[in-house]
Amino acid sequence: MTTTLTLPLALAVVMFGLGLSLRGSDFTRVLAYPRAVWVGLAVQVLVLPLAAAGIAHLFNLPPVLAVGLMLLAASPGGAMANLYSHLAGGDVALNVTLTAVSSVLTAITLPIIVGLSTLHFMGAGQDMPLQFGKVAQVVALVLTPVALGMLVNLRAPSLSARLRGPMKIVSIVVLAAVVGVAALQNRQDLVAHVRAVGAACLAFNLVSLAAGYGLPRLLKLDRRQAVAIGMEVGIHNAALAIAIALSPSLLNSPQMAVPAAVYGAMMFFTAAGFGWLTTRGKL
Repeated sequence: MTTTLTLPLALAVVMFGLGLSLRGSDFTRVLAYPRAVWVGLAVQVLVLPLAAAGIAHLFNLPPVLAVGLMLLAASPGGAMANLYSHLAGGDVALNVTLTAVSSVLTAITLPIIVGLSTLHFMGAGQDMPLQFGKVAQVVALVLTPVALGMLVNLRAPSLSARLRGPMKIVSIVVLAAVVGVAALQNRQDLVAHVRAVGAACLAFNLVSLAAGYGLPRLLKLDRRQAVAIGMEVGIHNAALAIAIALSPSLLNSPQMAVPAAVYGAMMFFTAAGFGWLTTRGKL
């Protein structure tokens, strides 16, 4: 089975699992604390792409890796952000809401950011990598399985509750296996670029955590909300970025997957360090 089919299927499994943990209230909860949600989304959608662009220039990344870093910056927070936020004493309900809203917004913002990044870093002569037909595929990949998971949660809550734990394990195993095979098939491209992008990914990871926590605190949000936003924007859905980059029907670029792969390997360690600092009162 080729990556043309397996990568979208794996991503659909992951997003379906996310949908099982979401309810309509996770979206309407925006009304309960709109300021915190808007601050979190502003950091996610506006601050992080600008930071990624600056870091790409600062580290003089090759154009294809710069676009890959921007693809990562445009990806929403990952489901693991909820767990890390809980361990660090963050507002997990805010995390769930931010994950729900940002996952929907990604269907619009990700193609725009990747398209503009391609023009900026690779020049006007390059084809837009996510044209309308491919944007529709991104929307289908992200939103359809999430909606199905939410439908199961609504219509069969007991079944949804039983499926959540196993689906988390299945999501990790399936995606790791498929992405691992895809990475193995393109190992020469991946290995050749890992060293070039490693420092930039670490810088972006640290900036994401710092901006996610520091800006909300400057805007007088409470500590629990700041921790939640820090985890949400510091733990990206690297799996989504990798799947979009490697999928032959979307970007079909192993090089663009490198930043997300490197980031995905380091973000859990830096997030754990960030959580330790917050729980020990160092921040």
